[in-house]
Amino acid sequence: MNQRMATFEKALVEAVDEGLLMLGESGREVVYFHLRHYYGFTKEDVPSNPQILVRCLEKIFGVGARAVERDIIKSLYRNLKLKYMEKKSFDFIEYLNEAKAQLKDDK
Repeated sequence: MNQRMATFEKALVEAVDEGLLMLGESGREVVYFHLRHYYGFTKEDVPSNPQILVRCLEKIFGVGARAVERDIIKSLYRNLKLKYMEKKSFDFIEYLNEAKAQLKDDK
């Protein structure tokens, strides 16, 4: 794995941790419990299949998952020192792809 990808994956794991804190410590633990129990996933697995996190959040919060996803994305962009611009048509995965592309372009 190249250095940029390792940087991105580490930043994403940290952003998930930070973004879920909007729910409080116990709320974050509930999400991690669901990831482990229903999906066999840990937060460290998110970079390899972020769609699982999206599914988990949607299962727990319904349309409210978008607010949690937005906090995770904002944390990710901040951690990577990228400029975040909200785009109404973007979903979580599209923001991840944009962050990867920006990271690639900046180096």
